[in-house]
Amino acid sequence: MGPRASALVCGYTSHHRLLESTLAELKETEECLLCPTGFAANMAVLTAITSVVPGKRGSGGSPVAIFSDALNHASIVDGVRVAQRQSNAEVHVYRHNDMMHLHQLLTNCKRERKVVVTDSLFSMDGDFAPLKELAALRKRHGFLLVIDEAHGTLVCGENGGGVAEAFGVQGHVDIHVGTLSKAIGCHGGFIASSRKWKQWIQSRGRSFIFSTALPVPVVAAAHAAIMVAKKEKWRQHNVWALVRQFSEATGLIFTSPIAPILFGDADAALEASRKLLKMGFHVPAIRPPTVPVGSSRLRITFSAGHTAADVEALVKALPVWAKKKGPSPNFLPTPVSWFPSSLEKVATQKCLHEKHEKVQDKQVRLRPKL
Repeated sequence: MGPRASALVCGYTSHHRLLESTLAELKETEECLLCPTGFAANMAVLTAITSVVPGKRGSGGSPVAIFSDALNHASIVDGVRVAQRQSNAEVHVYRHNDMMHLHQLLTNCKRERKVVVTDSLFSMDGDFAPLKELAALRKRHGFLLVIDEAHGTLVCGENGGGVAEAFGVQGHVDIHVGTLSKAIGCHGGFIASSRKWKQWIQSRGRSFIFSTALPVPVVAAAHAAIMVAKKEKWRQHNVWALVRQFSEATGLIFTSPIAPILFGDADAALEASRKLLKMGFHVPAIRPPTVPVGSSRLRITFSAGHTAADVEALVKALPVWAKKKGPSPNFLPTPVSWFPSSLEKVATQKCLHEKHEKVQDKQVRLRPKL
């Protein structure tokens, strides 16, 4: 299987380097650093950027202040906690996607250096971080912007670069964290950044330094997956066609391949999940502590392996329990204006039908700006 040591000892090969270069190109950054998991990648970033930062130390300890979205992934939360303990970083949690609240916190913070970290596409809510607004705040306050693109890589953006590409702000993001286990379909994590940040993280990020490097077959498979995704764009387009189909069929506004339906009560969500499983649909019930108490939900997730017929059958199955349990119709993700423009092209439509005859029954158009 290849490496039996950490990357810094003897676990780094030409295969690892090729994958890093490919990911850096995808994210439009100078460099990339592979990590054993996406969790380890977030831990490495947050502990490294707050450790032994050059500059004047005040009475409060480290001059770094971290601002984290309230609904960030657990790996970010734990990374922030470790950074807080190891370097006395000042931590602020801003209300989910509330840029006014974040602006107020940044304005009142006296720390010399500031870091804002957020998911780009939130895994349990299916909504997007307001990256254009974050880019504007970055310009105003001069903070380091870190985004977790776990659910955006290869799914969003015309080139699959992620949510930052979709919103046209890749150049305003300092560090992109990602995973190889979602759209890439393999295992591992990565950090795309400038060359200097890579050097700093690989010398200060303990979850990278002291972890065994990824096995060569996994690395090679991940590289191959990216090459396939770049060549066969119908996979990405199929996902977005299904999102549009599901939204139109249910009358709800879903703006990403993650479509949550809120129940509130954990038992109700579990019952709905069990009934759907009996009908042939694996739709997990998400409960605390993954989500806050009182917000248990079904988390529907579309992939390139699903077809329009699958979505049609799911929509028909939903009323069986929806009428009885009544999921909240008010649980709608934040609207987003981006859909792949190539979905409008006739050639793309033809390709979709050739790959999956029942991917969609009508023309898919750009979602209008909302």
